[in-house]
Amino acid sequence: MQHTDKPKRRSLFLKVWRIFKKVVLYGFLFSIFYILFCKWINPPVTITQLSSVLLGHGLHRDYVDIDEMNPNIKLAVMSAEDQLFPDHNGFDFKSIEKAMKHNQKNKSLRGASTISQQVAKNVFLWQHGGYFRKGLEVYFTFMIEHLWSKKRILEMYLNVAEMGEGIFGAEAAARKYFNKSAKNLSRTEAAMIAACLPNPKGYTVKPLSKHVASRYPWILRQMGHLEGDPDIQKLIH
Repeated sequence: MQHTDKPKRRSLFLKVWRIFKKVVLYGFLFSIFYILFCKWINPPVTITQLSSVLLGHGLHRDYVDIDEMNPNIKLAVMSAEDQLFPDHNGFDFKSIEKAMKHNQKNKSLRGASTISQQVAKNVFLWQHGGYFRKGLEVYFTFMIEHLWSKKRILEMYLNVAEMGEGIFGAEAAARKYFNKSAKNLSRTEAAMIAACLPNPKGYTVKPLSKHVASRYPWILRQMGHLEGDPDIQKLIH
């Protein structure tokens, strides 16, 4: 009886292994296709946007070309979220190391995701999650850094990042908070929107939360420091 069970178990294992390999292969091929699709065409919808609708937060978005956005909002999000964006390959290892040390000693957790990592998560994956999602995030970050341009990554970020409850992208945020297009945002308005990015549901622009009120002046100062960088200039103009 034991001898007959072994071939059965082996046969079952081989069948499962073949199915697993097919799933991985088809998943990889589909991911390449969708990454290339999103290189030129904005995603029809993202998992985060669907979740927003299902949770009753709504979906307000308006995809716009990066050239139709004011340089202020481009500069503001880089100043707030990823000052080394033009220079890194998708990962800021020094910031990751600092965040890990901080999180070991403090109850308040600090993130170290680059704009590229946030785009990978916001476009292709879902919020929260453990090591499995993080592993996929590394994969998608690597791929978009090699298959997209930095300008496309920034453009996608400015179109899909949640900037308030059910509000996705700079254009929708500008119209919601300031009744204007993203191409007309002032430096202060752009800095206020950027200040909400770590927690857009909690750090509100209107009504002005304490976090946004204390954070946006710092972002304005950083914008002044970064604005003269040639690599930054290439991205914002």
